[in-house]
Amino acid sequence: MAARRGAAYIRPVSSKLRITVVDADPERAHMIVDGLCEAGDFEVTVLGDDTGLARKLADLAPDVVLIDLANPSRDTLEQLSVATGANSRPVAMFVDRSDPEMTRAAIQAGLSAYVVDGLKKERIKPVIDAAITRFHMLSQMRSELNAAKAALAERKMIERAKGLLIQARGISEDQAYALLRKTAMDQGKKVAEVAQALITAAELLK
Repeated sequence: MAARRGAAYIRPVSSKLRITVVDADPERAHMIVDGLCEAGDFEVTVLGDDTGLARKLADLAPDVVLIDLANPSRDTLEQLSVATGANSRPVAMFVDRSDPEMTRAAIQAGLSAYVVDGLKKERIKPVIDAAITRFHMLSQMRSELNAAKAALAERKMIERAKGLLIQARGISEDQAYALLRKTAMDQGKKVAEVAQALITAAELLK
């Protein structure tokens, strides 16, 4: 396993899991790297501070981010969530102590794992596994929710377009939908796209 300090490291193409560790304490960072070495074959980069973290992580493109903090504030949680891209990769945070409010804040921030009572070497691999599993589960839920919202928006759009055709041409609902579908087929578009174009045109003609 290769470990590098600093965001200047340009990683070679590798199939290894890429892990970035954010820890200002060199001794703790060394312990984390040791724990990762014992747990498996990973490609690890250590960042000594979170200054410009979003840019550094964009350059490194890690698969997982591990953050070790003693006692983070709510603002710190939110800032780190944004900087690490918690919705686009698993992010695990280890803290020395916390409370129910901070735990809720961590969940709201989208962290895949929030481990209280500090970081212990033997806990690193299980936490990574749990963080990755939870991240993928939440990502699937978000995708399904977004797909459902998009489908509902399309249905509403089509219903509105049908209403415009019924009013303008004096045709039935079934005939209005058939016209939308035929137009979509003729133009190689989705019915929702034709419906949106019709609604936009109707708005312009008001």
